[in-house]
Amino acid sequence: MADPRGAALDAGKFINPAQAGGIESYTLHDGAGRGVRALCFNTGGGLRYRVLVDRGLDIDQAFFHQHSLAFLTHKGVSPPMHGLDRHLDWLASFPGGLLTSCGPFNVGPPGQDGGQELPLHGVHSGTPAEIESIVQPDPRSGKLEMSVTGVLRYGSLFGPCVTLRRTITSRLGKNSIDFVDEFFNAGNLPAPHAWLLHINFGYPLVDAGAEFCYDSPTVEPTDTDLSRLRFKPGVNYKRVPDPTEAYRGGNESVAYLQPRPTDRQGNTTVGIVNRKLALGAAIHYNTREFPRCVNWQHWGPGEYVTALEPVNGSVAGRWKDRESGILDQLEVGERKTYRFRIAAVTDRAGLNALRQLNR
Repeated sequence: MADPRGAALDAGKFINPAQAGGIESYTLHDGAGRGVRALCFNTGGGLRYRVLVDRGLDIDQAFFHQHSLAFLTHKGVSPPMHGLDRHLDWLASFPGGLLTSCGPFNVGPPGQDGGQELPLHGVHSGTPAEIESIVQPDPRSGKLEMSVTGVLRYGSLFGPCVTLRRTITSRLGKNSIDFVDEFFNAGNLPAPHAWLLHINFGYPLVDAGAEFCYDSPTVEPTDTDLSRLRFKPGVNYKRVPDPTEAYRGGNESVAYLQPRPTDRQGNTTVGIVNRKLALGAAIHYNTREFPRCVNWQHWGPGEYVTALEPVNGSVAGRWKDRESGILDQLEVGERKTYRFRIAAVTDRAGLNALRQLNR
């Protein structure tokens, strides 16, 4: 195996595979996150990230060498609390992190639909996973992949009842994270289905002068003054500004992108590049699975964060998606699979390829 610096990994020079990388399992024992199960992945290529088993098998901390890729909220990790599955309370337990998945029955604002009270961004983030397997790399036998597979169950008696099987995989010496999300409607009624990947980038990857990278023929701001100002023609909304007073509190700018596929299979890439650090992050996904990508920009002092969010509908609310005919649904016994990748990009060719998306 070759690592990104070009040196060969000689399995004859170590006896413990953890010396090359792998997964460390532990439980948080202090602070608001006490009791939360976590898995720390070390790819051995510079990328390290932490999977929160009790928070939907999502990812909070993520680093490439000394540089954080992700935004973390002030409170950070907290245990899953279904008492917060109401109104805007999702924000009280939002850890930020590289990935907070939203759904699976609704994303967007809280409201009512079909006789149900729907919370902000759904219940996934507060759902613990049941671990099916943790696979460690074994470079001495040529096995370089490390992975976790877990199952999450959502719903209640009389439905809807949906299962998610998520597998997260990395490979020794490679700085990427592969996801496979397999949904199954285990109930006896059709289930409304919304799925959004809240992929949150923060300082120092996100800094003044960093640039968003995507090829979208349309950029549609949401119906707020700040969104219209930020994403209007003539404004360089792809360039990250310094922290800005207009974004204090809950003020934010949001727009829908529809990135062009890069091949006939519908695959596409969006990302962000910080040329000062020679560091970027790329999100690879399929536009047939996620027709839209939301660009969330929040440049508040301290709360300085942006996200690129592939989504299968919109963030207007489930009732709005139903009205506009874009609400997805899982039929009884139906399975639906999403595959995507998040990668740290550090080589010149990779960074240039991301920046070429803007030309």
